[in-house]
Amino acid sequence: MALTRSELREKCMIILYQNDIINKNKNDADIDLIIKENLEIDNDFVKEVVYGVITHFNEIDGLCNKYMNDWTIDRIDKTGAAILRIAVYELKYTDTPNVVVINEAIELAKKYSDDSVRKMINAVLDKMIKEEE
Repeated sequence: MALTRSELREKCMIILYQNDIINKNKNDADIDLIIKENLEIDNDFVKEVVYGVITHFNEIDGLCNKYMNDWTIDRIDKTGAAILRIAVYELKYTDTPNVVVINEAIELAKKYSDDSVRKMINAVLDKMIKEEE
């Protein structure tokens, strides 16, 4: 059975979270293996988002930090950081409508992060959209 885009974004978050944990432990993550372990079938959307976030990691984190007040992305939980990175990637590099990106990020944050992180994600994305327009 095919997964919805929301479910695929959740898979992207899990993959990026696992990648972050492995890399923080000074091990080189095999991103293809992590993707394969998390998906029953090959999916281009997941690969595009995961590789896009990894490829543009420094730029994405720079944008996140720019729009955080007195915080940096490395200070929020790894799950929240993965959600925010996915959303920033989608806003910057895909044609997904802004309202969809924000809604998807907030729904993931409601499920996996605490309220303060959810609010921060919402604020960062809102500021980014307003400034980028």
